Amino acid sequence: MSFNLVQIQPLSAEAFAPFGEVISCTGNTFFHINDAHTERYHALVETQIQGEAQVGISIFRNIKTTQLPFSIHMLERHPKGSQAFIPMQGQKFLVVVGLPLNSNEPDPTQIYAFLSDGTQGVNYRQGTWHHPLITLESPSDFAVIDRIGSGQNCDVIQFSKPIQITL
Repeated sequence: MSFNLVQIQPLSAEAFAPFGEVISCTGNTFFHINDAHTERYHALVETQIQGEAQVGISIFRNIKTTQLPFSIHMLERHPKGSQAFIPMQGQKFLVVVGLPLNSNEPDPTQIYAFLSDGTQGVNYRQGTWHHPLITLESPSDFAVIDRIGSGQNCDVIQFSKPIQITL
C-alpha cells in the first residue's frame, strides 16, 4: 500500500495561519480585569457563521486514543461556520489540516499535522479542510465552539490512498 507521509510539527500561530487561529495566551496581549486578579486575552478568535444559526458551545469527549504513527483516509470541512477546539484537561492533541486543491476538495499532497502542547486550542476558519478530533489519550474533553443551525454544514472527502501521519 502506498502512503503520502506527513510529519507532525509543533503547533504555532505562524504555521497554522493558513487554516485558522491558535487559541493561546502565549504571544497575545491582555488587559487586567476584576481588580487586577485576572488577565483577559480578549477576542483571540472571531467565530464565523452563515445562515440561520447561532454560536454554540459543546463538549466533545474523545473516547479513543490514537497511537502514532497512524493513517487518515478523509478530511472534512464546515462551509457555513468556523469550529474551535479547546482542550479542557491540558491534554496534547493532534491537528491535521489540508490546503484546498480546488473549491470542492483538499489537495492530498498539501496535508499538515500539528501537535498542540495542551495549552493551545485551535479555531478552524470557515471552509478549512481538517480531520476530526485526534487525541493521544482518552478520555479527553474539549470545549467546542461552532455553528448550530439549519442546513448542511459538513462536507467529507475520502482519499484514494491513505495518508500516514508520523513523528
